[in-house]
Amino acid sequence: MKLGLLGGTFNPIHLAHLRIAEAAREAVGLEQVLFIPAADPPHKPLAGGVSFEQRYEMVRRAISGHPSFAISNIEAKRRGKSYTVETLAALRTERPADELHFIVGSDSFLEIGLWHRFAEIFTLASLVVMTRPGSVVTEPIQQLPTEVRSQFTRGKAGDLVHVSGQTIRFVEDCRLEISSSGLRELVAAGRSLRYLVPPAVETYIVQKGLYRP
Repeated sequence: MKLGLLGGTFNPIHLAHLRIAEAAREAVGLEQVLFIPAADPPHKPLAGGVSFEQRYEMVRRAISGHPSFAISNIEAKRRGKSYTVETLAALRTERPADELHFIVGSDSFLEIGLWHRFAEIFTLASLVVMTRPGSVVTEPIQQLPTEVRSQFTRGKAGDLVHVSGQTIRFVEDCRLEISSSGLRELVAAGRSLRYLVPPAVETYIVQKGLYRP
């Protein structure tokens, strides 16, 4: 299976997350996109006091009805920080026949040198880099960490090819400027999330009283 992987805290999941997944699916021809909520994100504290189970449920509700979207609790089953490289390694072991494509925003791609054991990520999965507002990748190889630049060559249509055979593809799509932090602020102020998150997610947030001061 040609499998897309989209990780994040999803705190809460919103329409930009869903649009990124759909655009990546179409651009790369993915058969399925697997949403992977982070259990214990390593790069930033989890805001809002929302549990993994609640974030998992919001994602489940958001993707319900899309035949090519699925969800995984793989990071909740593992102790310690939710490092991407360890998740990819686990999925590679569990699904050896699948072709893995890790979906990441251009802002995160430009900071990938700060990630735990980042060099191994390029050997475990191909990357699909989605353009995010304010984060433009203009010189793909030169904007990679210096330690791995020599491992890449330019391929067709602007893709980068790693010595392992994995690739990095850059995808331009409509850029929805929605942030989870901004949504939490709206809820705290008593504002509506209509047209920013799926209705089922907004209903869940209201029912559970999430993100209230």
